[in-house]
Amino acid sequence: MELVNALELLQINAVSKGWVDSVWDAEFVDAEPLGPALEENTSGKGTDVFRQVYKRLLPFSSDEQGNVQNVWMVLGESGIPIKTLVAVLSYYILGGKSTTATVEQRLKALQAASVYLLLLKVPGSVANQVFHQVLFEASIEIILKCWPKESGKKRKKETAKSSQGDARCGKRAKPARKDQEEMDLDEDDEEDHEGEMFFSAQDLVKLRNEIETLVKTLLGFLKTFSLKDRPQSVENCIRIFTELTNFEPVVGEISFSGDAYSLETLPELGFHGLWLLCLSHGEGNEKEAALPVLKILLQHICHQMVEKTEYRTHGAQAVSRLLAKVPNTEYATFIKWLFAYSIKTKVAYRMFALDVAMALLEQSERDPDSLVPAELGTFLTHRFLVQNLLFGRRSDISPTVRAHALHCLSRCLELDSPNTTKCVQELFSASKCLFEQGVLQCLTHVDNVSQETMGVLKRRVSDSKTNVRKAAIEVTSLLKHSVIMCSEENLTLLSERCRDPAVSVKKKALQCLTDLLVACPDRSLVQVAWLRGVIVVVVDSESSVQEKALECLDMVIIEHIKARRTFEDTAQKLAWDLLELLCDQCRDLSRYFSKAFILWSQQKKFTSSFVNSLITHTKSSHSTPAWMLLSKVAGSCPSLHYETILDGWEKMIIKENLNKHCGELVSICESYLSSVILNERGAENLNEDMVVKHLYTLGTASLHCPSQVGKRVFLLVQSVLTSSVELLTGWGQGTKELPATQPLSQFKPTSMPTVVRAQAVATLGKLCLQHENLANRCVPAFARELEVGQELAVRSNVVVVLCDLCVRYTNTVTRYIPNISACLRDPEGSIREKALIMLTNLLQEEFVKWKDSLFFRYVAVLVDPDPEIASLCEYCLLDRLLKKNPLMFSQHFIECIFHFNSYNNHKKYNKFPQTDGEKARFSLKGAQNKVKRFKIYKFLLEHFTDEQRFNTTSRISKECEVSLREMKLSSMTAQDGADEPQDEQAAVVKVIQKKLVSQVQKKNFIENVIPIVIALKSMLEEERSPVLRHLMGYLQVTTQDYRNELKEVFAADEQLAAELEFNLRLYEQHQQEEPLTSFILSKTDEAPASVVRRHHLYYCSTQHSPAVFSQHLNRH
Repeated sequence: MELVNALELLQINAVSKGWVDSVWDAEFVDAEPLGPALEENTSGKGTDVFRQVYKRLLPFSSDEQGNVQNVWMVLGESGIPIKTLVAVLSYYILGGKSTTATVEQRLKALQAASVYLLLLKVPGSVANQVFHQVLFEASIEIILKCWPKESGKKRKKETAKSSQGDARCGKRAKPARKDQEEMDLDEDDEEDHEGEMFFSAQDLVKLRNEIETLVKTLLGFLKTFSLKDRPQSVENCIRIFTELTNFEPVVGEISFSGDAYSLETLPELGFHGLWLLCLSHGEGNEKEAALPVLKILLQHICHQMVEKTEYRTHGAQAVSRLLAKVPNTEYATFIKWLFAYSIKTKVAYRMFALDVAMALLEQSERDPDSLVPAELGTFLTHRFLVQNLLFGRRSDISPTVRAHALHCLSRCLELDSPNTTKCVQELFSASKCLFEQGVLQCLTHVDNVSQETMGVLKRRVSDSKTNVRKAAIEVTSLLKHSVIMCSEENLTLLSERCRDPAVSVKKKALQCLTDLLVACPDRSLVQVAWLRGVIVVVVDSESSVQEKALECLDMVIIEHIKARRTFEDTAQKLAWDLLELLCDQCRDLSRYFSKAFILWSQQKKFTSSFVNSLITHTKSSHSTPAWMLLSKVAGSCPSLHYETILDGWEKMIIKENLNKHCGELVSICESYLSSVILNERGAENLNEDMVVKHLYTLGTASLHCPSQVGKRVFLLVQSVLTSSVELLTGWGQGTKELPATQPLSQFKPTSMPTVVRAQAVATLGKLCLQHENLANRCVPAFARELEVGQELAVRSNVVVVLCDLCVRYTNTVTRYIPNISACLRDPEGSIREKALIMLTNLLQEEFVKWKDSLFFRYVAVLVDPDPEIASLCEYCLLDRLLKKNPLMFSQHFIECIFHFNSYNNHKKYNKFPQTDGEKARFSLKGAQNKVKRFKIYKFLLEHFTDEQRFNTTSRISKECEVSLREMKLSSMTAQDGADEPQDEQAAVVKVIQKKLVSQVQKKNFIENVIPIVIALKSMLEEERSPVLRHLMGYLQVTTQDYRNELKEVFAADEQLAAELEFNLRLYEQHQQEEPLTSFILSKTDEAPASVVRRHHLYYCSTQHSPAVFSQHLNRH
């Protein structure tokens, strides 16, 4: 037979009986070498001998009855002793255990072990005394022995490095202690390493393949042979399989079961082997014995979990799967332990406890049984996990835990578990819920919200930490699930988060609002909240938030605008409902909606087919929102052809006779106003409300029919303002054409109430928008009204009208911008605020430039007496205007110094035209305004770049000097520890940068600043000016960084350096004594003689040289 022929290659019959007996007597621990002839013969054939034997023996390992009877009979008839065969196999197995074994010896050892295990698998192996425990364990040990190990020296070096690392962390390394046994082991490792073989990649691949064959053979053996009576062998198998689980990396998920021969990786084979041992090689009571071990394993997983989301998720799923196998009592005991674990001080523990709770909530809720103690019954319910473990962490001290708890609570509503949903509802409902017969029934309506729980949620939505607010917004999904009521207050809470300072919170709020709208499309309050939350964000400064808002608008509205049809689905109805609200209740959002269309047009979103679809709705019940959309598209996409739109609009206008109706309204308003204004007794019984309504109607209707508004209407409206604006006289000058009605001389000064005059200004502004000639005559009168007018409402409307006219007639109104900017110092706070807002809009859209005194008047609002107006000015400057013109502050800074000190003798600065009244209104000169001036200077300087600070210092050294501590570069004045670099390279760069800037600043100070200061000091000494004191203060501040280098700084004039050092010492002494002097004078009105003498000495020292001062000192 083929098997016999293969075995003859091993020359079994040539082995002496004495050698075989010695191997069996030695219990397969050691074996004498085979004869040289036998080893040489086998070596010549290589590893093919064992492959042939394994291949021929494999069919006999099956369960077929014929093979079982045949194999042992064949071996006996062929004269091949089984005892000799086992001894020869053991010889080759033992030969591969040494670390000095060659590749061929290791391959033969693995193949011989595979043959032996395959022989054991053949039924009848026990009866033929083939199984021997020592040889069996040697055969499985060879799996690890034949694979090359890492160098022992390398492990020692790594250990040493880790010890050094601990020392660097501040821990003193303890001296290593070695007992004799450890030293012997180290010596053995060194000896093994000295003789260790090195293998090529090809050799390692061969060894790995043979190990795989051996492991698969072992798995096949374990399927048919029980090791229940051999616990030592079971333990060794467990150790081998455990080592194999980390033998090599595995791509993808690991399979733990299935056919062993279909598995391809050694870790999979290792797990499969462990599974087999648990399946059929235990003692029968494994579950009870494993429970304590399982408890330890679960707790170990919890305590050793890595602080990463992915690891926590997988770990929680593992804990959940393990807990699914334990009885109720042990499950409840672990949940009790988990609750205590969830309140540990370590953040990672509390985070992982929340993940485990969520994983357990995905399982079915357990029913209590009689074996569970009463005190543990509550731990079996999902209610405990939701209300105690998850919701209990809502106010955790750590913002990360608070955020994760709220996030988990929101996920509970998405689980397919009615019990979990009921538990969440109980938190937000004042009454409890019953669950009977599979149907959720509430005792009271869920809108009866628990005030305490809602209060916690509202606080979390406004939490100081971004991730907490973001997670709290997710909990607002309770609105979608009708757990809490969709009231205006709750919806406003959500929509306001769309304007949160944090970008991630804004995006999350936009998404939650959109999800809520899709879930509740018929609720008008939700529709309004969505519009007010989403549309406003279109003008957000963050582009990603803009894109998110546009995405939501497109998904909810634009995508569902289709050609008119009989049937409309829910999404289309929702889109038109939202557009109806934009045309009515939310009309104030129209300008934000227009911005969205401008952004969409840049993306070329609108096509002719979209326009045609809208046109089909102009004759339906959606005509108003359809025309609104068409107007937005026409205003933002000029490249499209709008002939069809214009034709439809013209037909509608003709059909409705809008022009005619508006003309009739103008005539009616003209008649009424004439009866009041032209009648001598008309003002006696004046109805203010009716006059205001007619003026408003006149202005609105005139915008739609400008051709039907005559000069008589102009004069009627202007006559309301005659007493102060004097427009009638202005109209008569420069034109020979008289109005169509009464001559100008018949109008008398009016005594109209303020509210009527204010509305007249607004109406006249609308008339000016349609008639340029009228605007040219009225704009000067409006500007004059700002100067002399006393009525608050009138002047407030004039500011708005002039700024609106500036957009339409920019060149005409630009010359009167100083009149508008003068309102920034108006006595009325509302006028100042309105002027600030309107000017900001004009500057932002570049209808107005920073010319003449506009910048200085604008920044003067920074010291406005009203803190809210001053804060609004800061916002406008930094968030709206500075981003558009980054050089704005540095370009005007020096002139600010001249302007706010009212210094007009410079040849360049502060030369723009101003009236005496305007100069007095915006002047900040004098000691009483010093704090205000410096507040403006400091605000501007704080927002300089380093380059701007340096350039401004150079310019000031040529133009003027200001004693401002803030003139130092930011890189020189940064506080220690602020904005520290994250790595060593960045730290080195920052140090070099700081040194370089220091050197440049020092050079600039020596070459440019010092000569000018010295010359200025000499001039002030000659003039005996009190400004000399401030100059010395400036030197004291600016030279404190160079105090030890004064001789180097003044190397060209040593006497001057000594004089400056002397003066600075006296100045510092004077500064220290000055508070004491002020205190004494305030109490006794007379200073002590010593103090007065010191002050006198200081004054003399600042007026004379050291030599003159010494003579003066001798006299005193």
